[in-house]
This record gives sequence, C-alpha cells and structure tokens, in this order.
Amino acid sequence: MKYNQLGSTDLRISELSFGTWAIGGAWGQSDDQEAIRGLHRAMDLGVNFFDTADVYGDGHSEELIAKATKGKENNIYIATKFCRAGDIHDIKTYSPQQVRAYCEASLKRLQREQIDLFQVHCPPFEIIKEGSVFQVLDQLQQEGKIRYYGVSVETVEEGLYCIENYANVRALQVIFNVLRQKPLEHLLPKAIEKQIGILARVPLASGLLTGKFSKDSSFSSDDHRHFNRDGAAFNVGETFSGLPFEKGVELSEKVNWMKEGRGSLTQAALRWILDQEGITCAIPGFKTVKQIEDNLEAINVAPFSKEEMEKLSSFYKEEVHQHIRGVY
Repeated sequence: MKYNQLGSTDLRISELSFGTWAIGGAWGQSDDQEAIRGLHRAMDLGVNFFDTADVYGDGHSEELIAKATKGKENNIYIATKFCRAGDIHDIKTYSPQQVRAYCEASLKRLQREQIDLFQVHCPPFEIIKEGSVFQVLDQLQQEGKIRYYGVSVETVEEGLYCIENYANVRALQVIFNVLRQKPLEHLLPKAIEKQIGILARVPLASGLLTGKFSKDSSFSSDDHRHFNRDGAAFNVGETFSGLPFEKGVELSEKVNWMKEGRGSLTQAALRWILDQEGITCAIPGFKTVKQIEDNLEAINVAPFSKEEMEKLSSFYKEEVHQHIRGVY
C-alpha cells in the first residue's frame, strides 16, 4: 500500500481507502456483520482511512466504524461530514450551536475525542461564499474537537473558491472517475499548487464502472440508484456521475478495454484515478469482504500509459461530457 500526505496536514493516508455510504444505507440491503468484517479486512490489508457522514444511515455507518476501529484510534483516520441532516440552504444549519451539535453527535457515534477530518457535506455555493461556517470550524479546531477540516463539493468552481478563499480548508472531496474527468483541467493543478488534499468520491460511477450492469438492471426501492436516478432526492450528479443510466451503461461498455491486463474493469477504473497527479486517495464504497479485496487489487495492476490516458481523455471530451446532468 502506498500512503500519501493529505495536503499540508500531517496525515498520511492509504491511496486506496473506503467510503461507507453503502454500509450505512441508501444502497439497498446490507449486512452489518459483513460490513464490519470488510472494515477489518481493509485494515489488515493496509487501509488506514475511512470516509463517512452523519446522514449515512442516520449515523449508522459512523457506529459501524466505531466498532471496527475500537482500540485503533491512533492508527486509523476517520473523515466524516455534516450539514445534510438539516436544511442545507438555511444559514442556521451552519451556526456555531448547530455545527457544534453535529460535531458532538458524530464524536459520540464514532466513540472518539477528535475527528481527523470534518467536512461540510456538499453545501450550496452561496453558503460557501458566505463563509461563516469556516469560522465555526476554526473554533472547533482550536478546541481540539477536530484535527482538520475540508469540504465535499459538487462543482469544480466551488472547489476552486474554497482553495482561493479559505486557508484552513485542507481537503476537498470531489466526484472523479473515468466518466467524470472535469477536475483534471483546473482543480487538480490548483490543489497541487496550494497543497490541498483531494479525495476522489464516486470513483466507480455508482457501479457503472464495475461492468456488472446492463440497460435492464434494476435497483431496490431503498437504493439511491433507484430513487435518485433522475435527481428526485438530491443532486442528480451524485448518482451514476450524472449520466442517464442507460447511457452510462453504454459508455461504460466502451471503456471495457481498460481491463485488459488489469484484472477487471473495477480495478482498471480505480487504477486510472490513482495514476492522476494530485489525487490523495480514491474512496470506493463496499458492502462485502470480497468487494474490499477486489477493489484493493487495483494497487497492484499496471498503470496506464500516456497513450491510454490520451485515449480516455478524448473519449470523455467527445462522448461523455455532453451527457452529464446537473451542475458540476
């Protein structure tokens, strides 16, 4: 396992880490015991960083992480997120009292005294520009409740604004994968320049880049890939990277060649992310031990050649970009 410095912080985190939305909820049925076995397996294989949020199963994923990492608090880093349990457009959601309440509730569920990385969870751009939430985070950091803070953003523009205007934002979380390459042009170079950590979320485009779906695939009613398929519940860009499902399946089939010599499309898709300069880590989700093991094989497969990178860049610009929905 390779470990990368998270921006200008003192945290060195595994280049392939894991998000825990799927084990918390909104991805169909999951098994808590299998989830905990998966977390243990990941740690056994060198993973030292997990991303979660207070709204993943209404805090359930935080509680699962607490169980799995008990006694390892000094060696396993946890990032969690806040604000989406409230009205994200209401400035009161970002008040000192409310942010402190979110922080204390996450600390209690995580059974920790300090959160390693506390992230604002996809706030509207007007909230980012207003900026008072960052003063609250500065205070929590001074008190030792949080070690560092960052922002999970929906758009490149939001990410660039955070970098340019808030010196203590140490990390950005952004959707980034073969089917969502926009951050490559401006955001990643600026993050490198300013020493900002970048967490690549939705790295497998909600499963499109596993190669296991057909246009006829369906999802259970409690899976966001069903209920947010067209953005009914939250930003349409968060599901299938903003692509209409059938078009996403078609496009993923066109990059199936990536897996040649790299085991599987999943491993190739993750390898492509790890090969990009400026990425601190990719955070795929999981539900099972097997998914942990399969995803982690990505660190062992062949990197992409310059010619392959150029081919995938052209593919994105010519065939993918125009189909992405939502502001990103």
